[in-house]
Amino acid sequence: MNELTHAEGLIVIESRRAVEEVIARLKQLLVTRNLQIFAELDFSADAAANGLQLRPTRMLIAGNPTAGTPLIEAAPTSAIDLPLKILVWSAADARTNVAYNDPEYLGRRHGLSPQLMRNVAGLGALVEKAAGEAP
Repeated sequence: MNELTHAEGLIVIESRRAVEEVIARLKQLLVTRNLQIFAELDFSADAAANGLQLRPTRMLIAGNPTAGTPLIEAAPTSAIDLPLKILVWSAADARTNVAYNDPEYLGRRHGLSPQLMRNVAGLGALVEKAAGEAP
C-alpha cells in the first residue's frame, strides 16, 4: 500500500514538481485570487529544529473572510475546517503529493448548502494548477 492516506473527504493528487515549487506556485495563485495566506507551516524545518528528520512537508492555510464568514455564520462548526488548508509533502518515492479537504465533503460534514459551498469550491482548480505538469 502506498503512503497516501485515503481519509474520507480528503483529495490527494500527485505532482511532478518539488514541494518548494508547488508551495511557491500556490502562494502566487492564492494572492492573485485575493486569498489571504493566514499561515505557512514547515513541518520538516520544525522537525529539524528539534533534531528530527522529516521529508519536505509544508502546509498553507488560506482563505478569504468574505467567502468563509457566511459558512461560519450558517454553521459555526465549519470554523474548525476554515480557513482552508493545503498540505504538500515529499513521499518516500520522491514524488510530491498535495492534499486538501474536498469542499463537497465539508458541506456535508457541516450541513451547508451547495450555494454556500460555492464560496470555497474553486480550491481544487487552484491546487490542480499549482501542482500541474512541470514545464
